[in-house]
Amino acid sequence: MQTSEQQGSKQQAQSSSVVEDNLRRCVEQLLGGRVTDMQRLIRWRPAWNIQVQRGDETIGVHIRGERGGDVSPFPDLRREADILILLGEQGIPVPRIYGFCEDPQAIIMELVPGTRDVSAAVGDKQRHSVARQYVRAMAAMHQLPVQSFVDKGIRLQRTATEISLAGLEAYYPLYERNKSKPQPLVEFALGWLRRNVPQQRTKAAFVQYDSGQFLFENGQVNALYDFEFAMIGDPLADLASARMRDNYEPLGETFSELYRYYQQLTGEPADPDVVRFHTALFSTVSAMQFSSTVATPQPGDPHDTYLEFDLALRRVVVHALAESMGIGIEIPPQHIVETGPNASLLGMLEDSLAQLEVDTEFQQSRRKAVSKIIEYLGKADAMTLSLQRQDQHEAELLLGRRFDDYAQMDPALDAFVRSVGPEYDQRLLKLFMSQIERRVQVFGGTAIGASASHIDLPPI
Repeated sequence: MQTSEQQGSKQQAQSSSVVEDNLRRCVEQLLGGRVTDMQRLIRWRPAWNIQVQRGDETIGVHIRGERGGDVSPFPDLRREADILILLGEQGIPVPRIYGFCEDPQAIIMELVPGTRDVSAAVGDKQRHSVARQYVRAMAAMHQLPVQSFVDKGIRLQRTATEISLAGLEAYYPLYERNKSKPQPLVEFALGWLRRNVPQQRTKAAFVQYDSGQFLFENGQVNALYDFEFAMIGDPLADLASARMRDNYEPLGETFSELYRYYQQLTGEPADPDVVRFHTALFSTVSAMQFSSTVATPQPGDPHDTYLEFDLALRRVVVHALAESMGIGIEIPPQHIVETGPNASLLGMLEDSLAQLEVDTEFQQSRRKAVSKIIEYLGKADAMTLSLQRQDQHEAELLLGRRFDDYAQMDPALDAFVRSVGPEYDQRLLKLFMSQIERRVQVFGGTAIGASASHIDLPPI
């Protein structure tokens, strides 16, 4: 007799098999060939690489599936496919779109050869060339007429406020709909951004928004990819998001040099404060995107990834706001305790996980994800109560009131940051900075916290 866990595992395997069978049929109908190989990529969102035999020709195909969950301001995957087709028609290097699969929904596109890892380039000269090719492609995209995108339903931004806050307004309904718990840091950042819109930015362009993503091979950039969040807005938003990405996916040359090169290509004068503004804005909307996934996790979510994004993005928000406000980063002293009262139980859990036999590379990746959460939980077991006491003490000093328990703090801060003006900006930012920097000291040595521990915005 099968246990409920065994039955659930069997049903999940059957569901995965049905999905892949449907995708194979869709690809074969679109390309008129036969699928000879299909590999699911080890990613937090569904994606596959496929080989298709059509006569004597072998065609590489990439399938981009739905990410799942309510974490995207533009959940219609067909929107991204339409954008890629428009960009390709206008000479921007992007993957060719073969078609769209309805069940399950997925983009069927060309498998572009190459890597995003600029360390694979042959020396600094090639790395710099690759980076500049990417900037040329980005600048060319920013010069495209926006009407063809408007005709496809992309919202046209007209005023300086609309152009500058395009990303924020796109993400805000998602954030507001899913906000299940107070988010004082996010609310503080939103208030600051709305009060500090750069009014000189009056020319809108089509932007990738989550930029800095490209594939190259043998020194040649073959494609820009991932246009899920593309919109019409301020082109400097793409410079800002590429700057953020440089932390964990280096661009290939210093950001300051690439920004100067962009100015040469476009004739646009330097405006570093606007790049700083958009760094703060992009990190804020990214934190908004994932805030509810940690506050109210849903079954099936990639929990380790969302925890990693949440901590890292919140630290970027604090650092980017500090940069824009001219405030230095202060690291508060923190006494670290390595183990908590549940250390033995957590050790048992880790050991039990290690004993599970898994058959596929994908299943191994899921086991690794659980192991990362257990490691993170070990630090939380040791330090969460201490972190909460410090947070509560600082909040009580700022707000001039006492809380009976920690649960009262965030609702009070959430309401406070939405009721006050810029006179509290520095004090509030330093409060949130202390909260985040303490957590990075505690969790930064874990696999989930590694991204947060390496935040370092490159000079403009």
